[in-house]
Amino acid sequence: MPSGTVKYIGPDGDWAFISRDDKQPKVFLHLSEVEKAGLEAIKKGQRWSFDLKEGRDGRMSATNLEFLGSDR
Repeated sequence: MPSGTVKYIGPDGDWAFISRDDKQPKVFLHLSEVEKAGLEAIKKGQRWSFDLKEGRDGRMSATNLEFLGSDR
């Protein structure tokens, strides 16, 4: 299961990108997945482990999140 840190949050706070620990391409994160994991908001510095899911556009997104804490 890959893991990484939230490095960029969209202006409305509903989405973000996770910078992966394994140096693979960044992964899209949607607020709905964070809420399923039991948190209310995406914050810079959050650490997550996750499964990868390919979207309709071919890009990878994070799903089945597990919160690992924060680096801040």
